[in-house]
Amino acid sequence: MSFYQFAKTVVKIVLKPKYKVKEEGIENIPKEGPVIICSNHISNYDPPIVGITCPRPIHFLAKEELFKNKLFAFILKHVNAFPIKRGMKDRNALRKGIEVLKEGNVLGLFPEGTRSKTGELKRGLAGAGFFALRSQATVIPCAIVGSYKSKEPLRVIYGKPVDLEPLRESKASAQEVTDAIMDEIKKIKENH
Repeated sequence: MSFYQFAKTVVKIVLKPKYKVKEEGIENIPKEGPVIICSNHISNYDPPIVGITCPRPIHFLAKEELFKNKLFAFILKHVNAFPIKRGMKDRNALRKGIEVLKEGNVLGLFPEGTRSKTGELKRGLAGAGFFALRSQATVIPCAIVGSYKSKEPLRVIYGKPVDLEPLRESKASAQEVTDAIMDEIKKIKENH
């Protein structure tokens, strides 16, 4: 068993019952090939929650500060996370993300860039659109619906792939593509 699988099993045992996590729409995630999962961001627990509900291993971008602690950095690297500098264009992180997709893996993104303390969806950053346009990846919108404080189940809902063809044909910018992805996340949230 890989470290990733071991960590996923442990996290599932701890977090799934605690937050009554229910996943929906996992059939929308392709079983192979490059995939970008774009989710809203409401808690520090979002990456492990998305990680345990996705049937495939996910490579997450994580803020650089999380890698300062040696033990935490070791764990993050072994669960496929890699650092990104916030507030600036981080060419190394962009290159690494494209590499992950070229290898046919799953890249996990929180386009808002930081947690929404109110739960309201904020405008996404252009990075998600950049990865979508620079790869042949299937983009899956994901909405975490509910609250980590509620007695209600926390739902992780994977939507149908975002149709990028019209955006590619109209030569849409990375920001416009991100906006389209965020619209899909918003629709999932509103319909659940």
